[in-house]
Amino acid sequence: MKILATADIHGAQYRLNIILNNVEKYSPDLVVICGDITQFGPGELAKNFLDQIPITTFAIPGNIDTDEVNRAINESKATNINMNCKEKNGISFVGINGVKPNEIQELIATNKINKMLNEKSVLISHVPPYGFQDKVFLGMHAGSKELREIVDSFRPRLVLCGHIHEDPGVIKVGNTTVVNCSMGKRGEGALVEINEDISVQMLN
Repeated sequence: MKILATADIHGAQYRLNIILNNVEKYSPDLVVICGDITQFGPGELAKNFLDQIPITTFAIPGNIDTDEVNRAINESKATNINMNCKEKNGISFVGINGVKPNEIQELIATNKINKMLNEKSVLISHVPPYGFQDKVFLGMHAGSKELREIVDSFRPRLVLCGHIHEDPGVIKVGNTTVVNCSMGKRGEGALVEINEDISVQMLN
């Protein structure tokens, strides 16, 4: 399965055009948008952007996306996977955008996460897990400690995230591959192929 993953469009049509060009160039099976589709809205813009993507798309809101944007994802051709689980080509995708720590804590406290996530899953988040492709100014880590707890406990095979514009890239920790596919500062996201193994090509 081939996935075109990206994040941090921030309302820029030229970034969406890059995604559309890469869909045509690489013919992925799925597009994953890891949040911050807009720059504080409006929802209409998010729907317009997502409706332009011609193939199956999973999307989550980011910290800059408003509640209106979240509703617009639901109304678009894309699937809003935040706090949800969907299957594509026999692979389970789980969305936890990591913007609100209390949502993650509720998932853990109610054991809902146990029904959603396992070692074969792909986790889609906006914020990276703490310590993984999340370095900002002077090398400080700015990821989510709650998401890191989930990754350490459930060890999903793949984590797709964005948010930290300064640190796009890929790292493998144990059996988990973490890809920060942000296009907010440089790059065009990532092309991820899932077979028996996972291969990642960062797009520049």
